[in-house]
Amino acid sequence: MADYAQRRTMMVDTQVRPNDVTKFPIIEAMLHVPREVFVPAAKREAAYVGENLEFARGRVVLEARTLAKMLDALDIQRDAVVLDLGCGLGYSAAVLSRMAEAVVAVEEDEALAAEAQSLLASEGVENAVVIAGSLASGAAKHGPYDVIVLEGGVETVPQAILDQLKDGGRIAALFMEKALGTVKIGRKAGGAVSWHFSFNATAPVLPGFEKARDFVL
Repeated sequence: MADYAQRRTMMVDTQVRPNDVTKFPIIEAMLHVPREVFVPAAKREAAYVGENLEFARGRVVLEARTLAKMLDALDIQRDAVVLDLGCGLGYSAAVLSRMAEAVVAVEEDEALAAEAQSLLASEGVENAVVIAGSLASGAAKHGPYDVIVLEGGVETVPQAILDQLKDGGRIAALFMEKALGTVKIGRKAGGAVSWHFSFNATAPVLPGFEKARDFVL
């Protein structure tokens, strides 16, 4: 049987710590949450490889480095309410649940959302809920949020999502331009979000976060 606990420690020691992520809550969460539980059964052997892991067409579990650096830049506090958009089978929600007060996760596919909720429950996660709905619509009725995390690439962030961020809140998004991506952290002040470069990464663009294409005859 695979020693997933050993692989988890190795993931943190080789993919997380060397990338200047040293905050204890992030390290503790990533050492604790069994990543292999939150990926498709056929992909379990690859759960701790240092790359994005596809769980559905065009959808990935972000590599540990990307997620850890996002969480580091967001500086999540224990009393935070977090919106986790594109949670997949729930890995990111499980990690966030150990750092924040409450997590509202959104996934478009109803079966996927139900499976994520079931996996979180099986792991004893009680402060995260998974909602089935459009990622680009978020979950306004549970907001506004202290922190919003987008679990995939974006070309643009809809105003409907930015509106769900509290004043003083932070949002992490991975902006993709062709094959190149930059993670930016947005801070909301006076109702407006200002974005700052954080680091480079890459991931497929989430549904609903594409730029409108100019129609050319």
